[in-house]
Amino acid sequence: MQKLKSNSNESIFKKYIMVVACIFWAGAFIAGKFSVKEFPVFSLTFFRFFFAVILMIPILKIKNESFKIDKDDFYTFLKLGIIGMVGYHILFFMALKFTSSGNSSLIAATNPIITTILAYIFLKEKISIKNIMSICISFFGVLIIISNGDINFITNMHFNKGDIIMVFAVFCWASYSIMSKNILKKYSPLKVTFYAFLFCTVFLIPFVIYENPMSYIPNTTLKGWLAVLYMSIFASLIGYLIQQISIKNIGPSKTNLYINLVPMFSMVLAYFILGEPVTKIKLIAGLFIVTGVYSNMKFKS
Repeated sequence: MQKLKSNSNESIFKKYIMVVACIFWAGAFIAGKFSVKEFPVFSLTFFRFFFAVILMIPILKIKNESFKIDKDDFYTFLKLGIIGMVGYHILFFMALKFTSSGNSSLIAATNPIITTILAYIFLKEKISIKNIMSICISFFGVLIIISNGDINFITNMHFNKGDIIMVFAVFCWASYSIMSKNILKKYSPLKVTFYAFLFCTVFLIPFVIYENPMSYIPNTTLKGWLAVLYMSIFASLIGYLIQQISIKNIGPSKTNLYINLVPMFSMVLAYFILGEPVTKIKLIAGLFIVTGVYSNMKFKS
């Protein structure tokens, strides 16, 4: 009986661990508001993952994880670092220069749909009508939060090159999840996350040099560095590690559906930290998102 209860708790943990990652990623949006004012795009991405790599080295040693990887897997880890880390974050920051946060958030909410399609094509994961319905319900909730229930938001949307860049960013994130699925059969989530961060950090060094750190570092504040450290520890180290664990346990499609919880948690954190109001329509939207994510966990693909 005790063993049965233990297995049940473990199953719940595997299914819903991504909720923690989404809370940390939601906090990264607020931290990003502080840090992006003080750091250039490439440098901000570099420091975020550089500190995470430094922190992960003793963790790997404590866990007795070998740093060795097969030569045949070098290219895969390189792709994870460049496509998943550099690609997504740089394209996301670039997109925000040309498009609105509303447009970028709505495009980001298509991530579960794109991931599901890619998983079907490359991983042969089955797609059921119930799974598609769950994704649509969750997407609808995100749409309500972004538009604040105003239908004019949709009719007045104007797409530009920033939106196209954001689409590529979403494809980078989805591709990262798909590629992770296969490599996780061979390596632990901790090692996969570490090498993705490491290759990302090394790749960004020339761009950081180009941005001339001494031109902005003397003007950075404690608040800016604390924001970077938050993103390094919670949003990157813990958040991405949880994502890899989730991909290994429930697959990329179901894992990435949780991303639609991020706008909801951002709304809650903004209320407590920034004092932004939470309206009834946004609470209803949150209900749609939670319903979509929860129902998808109940359905078998």
